[in-house]
Amino acid sequence: IKPSGTKSDGKARTVEDSGSGVIVAAEDGRGAVVITNNHVITGAVANQITVNLSDGRLLRPTQVLADPETDVAILRVDGAGLTLAVLGDSDRVHVGQWVLAVGSPFGLSQSVTHGIISARERGSVSLGNTIRIKDFLQTDAAINPGNSGGPLVNLDGEVIGINTAIASQSGANSGVAFSIPINLVRRVARQ
Repeated sequence: IKPSGTKSDGKARTVEDSGSGVIVAAEDGRGAVVITNNHVITGAVANQITVNLSDGRLLRPTQVLADPETDVAILRVDGAGLTLAVLGDSDRVHVGQWVLAVGSPFGLSQSVTHGIISARERGSVSLGNTIRIKDFLQTDAAINPGNSGGPLVNLDGEVIGINTAIASQSGANSGVAFSIPINLVRRVARQ
């Protein structure tokens, strides 16, 4: 997902502003949506956002919905033959469970890393003034800039979280990353 144009502070966007996402069936039963993070698309309108698919197609969202407090964004897209991800149940995730983080770190699309769930309901994470999530999934799967908005997947191929943030002194992976539980994303999407 690549927003273009300028940020709210007037600066031009760069490739580091790109992020990841996952295509799923819309909660209202009308087509497909891309789930990503609000911070990936913040300040951009629908015609400034490009969704780059792995088959080379480019889509523009027809509607952009976002919730800054949970850092969830939903992009409605039109496209024939879209492969939809299956959503799992984040309430059934347990510490020690193997997971995969999918995304585009540093602009390297279709990258996958692996790790385990290190903690559930992690709430002592400071991510700025607007984000108010108190139950992150913590993982040691390598998540770097550009992974934001991408799926955290269990070994059954089900999306159990949306990768959101890392705890790092350098800005790169340090083995402490946080994902929004998919059940919270579902609740936000329904609203």
